[in-house]
Amino acid sequence: MEASAFLIAGLIVALFAVFTVVRAVRIVPQARARNVERLGRYHRTLNPGLSLVIPYIDRVHPVIDLREQVVSFKPQPVITEDNLVVEIDTVLYFQVTDPRAAFYEIANFLQAVEQLTVTTLRNVVGSMDLEKTLTSRDTINSQLRGVLDEATGKWGLRVNRVEIKAIDPPQSIKDAMQKQMRAERDKRAAILGAEGQRQSQILTAEGDKQAAVLRAEGNRTAAILQAEGQSRAIDEVFQAVHRNDPDPKLLAWQYLQTLPQLAQGAGSTFWVIPSEVTSALQGVSRAFSEALPPSPATREKPTDDMDAQAADDTAQAAQAAAAALADAAKADRTSPGALPSQPPG
Repeated sequence: MEASAFLIAGLIVALFAVFTVVRAVRIVPQARARNVERLGRYHRTLNPGLSLVIPYIDRVHPVIDLREQVVSFKPQPVITEDNLVVEIDTVLYFQVTDPRAAFYEIANFLQAVEQLTVTTLRNVVGSMDLEKTLTSRDTINSQLRGVLDEATGKWGLRVNRVEIKAIDPPQSIKDAMQKQMRAERDKRAAILGAEGQRQSQILTAEGDKQAAVLRAEGNRTAAILQAEGQSRAIDEVFQAVHRNDPDPKLLAWQYLQTLPQLAQGAGSTFWVIPSEVTSALQGVSRAFSEALPPSPATREKPTDDMDAQAADDTAQAAQAAAAALADAAKADRTSPGALPSQPPG
């Protein structure tokens, strides 16, 4: 019975010794730290690795993270200089540099940083109007970081960055801003449309101008070429007339051929035959009555048949000329509006 009691007591002592050894050994992970109090007072800070403490005398507090931490605070209402309430959402990047100060200088450093951020943000934004607040995020971030870094230094914290995640103005201000942006876009669209129309009109006018210039140059070139062609044609006719030296009989014959064309006009109810026509017709009649000199072709084939055919043609031409002369004289006498013919000069 006594042996069993001694055995149980030995087991209890062994368990207590093992438990004591276990409590004396503490392992701290990398980038972590733990504060140790001995008999209620701060004794030391455990660094990463294996450390030994005195059980039941030293008290080891929870692990403090030494890495950079990111904390996002809920949106806070802030009043601007022009008395508009905006909701500002901030993000804070900080790091614990002194575990002892972070544990003993402030009860809850996260809550302290949040409240300090809110009060500093209200002070900074309260001196700005809404438009400046929306366009000065970098300025607000710099001022917040300066104030927070200075205030949290004694707490063993270092504020690396402060970012404004969102600035939400009231819904009425959002509607007004959207209307303003829409008006600006419409204005820019109208300006661009007017510029495009102006450029189009300028290009169209330039094109019309160039087309008119080219058309005028083409018309001028065509007129010059037509005038040159007419000049050459007149010159050729003039040279041909002078080179062939036509007699009055030929001119009278051509004049006689033109008379039927004058009478074919739609408004020609009567026409006047000058007195020179009579003498011209007489000359034509005499020309057909007289014997013409033989042509080269005639000289080559002096046959009786050809002479007879020529005589017949001459007689027919003389008869036709006489008939035309008689009809013309008759029309001259019977026409009520005909003027008296002039006597031959």
